[in-house]
Amino acid sequence: MKTKLLRAMLPLLVGWFGAVAYWIGAGPTEDPAATADVAIVLGAAVHGDEPSPVFCERISHALDLYEAGRVGHLLFTGGRSAADALAESEAAGAVARDASVPADTILIETRSRTTMQNLRNAKAIMDLEGLETAIIVSDPLHMRRAMEMAETLGIAAQSSATPTTRYRSWRTKAPFLLREVYFMHHFWLFGE
Repeated sequence: MKTKLLRAMLPLLVGWFGAVAYWIGAGPTEDPAATADVAIVLGAAVHGDEPSPVFCERISHALDLYEAGRVGHLLFTGGRSAADALAESEAAGAVARDASVPADTILIETRSRTTMQNLRNAKAIMDLEGLETAIIVSDPLHMRRAMEMAETLGIAAQSSATPTTRYRSWRTKAPFLLREVYFMHHFWLFGE
């Protein structure tokens, strides 16, 4: 009986997870002319005191948004692991300062470890600084979950996925997509 039930449910489960993967892969709709008070740059790994290639793509895209006048501030998120010399956000802030972004337009939070924590801490900083709107910057496959979380937190946000990504081939995209399918369900079930 259980075997029959499992066999009957398998196509439904495969269809469900396939639909969620497609929805994530399609990403949220983006407005290429959107403007906001701040770009929230979701953290990614650093190696010592250098942003990883994935994080460099996010930082570079945020700098482009700033230079284009689409955002007035850059808010970098991400804490520090025991193996790193700087928090993710501190490493990103250093890159922005080296790119001649004025220090008074760079904001950082250094405690978060997850996407939800990135956004929760960013919202607290936005509230403190009187910033009302945001453009969230991350990788294309990460944007759907980030935007769902931002909406839950009450952040008035648009999405702006990096136009280039380190995840180019199916070999690198597939594990990231599977991870996002898992974490989307985790968010739906547990709110984190």
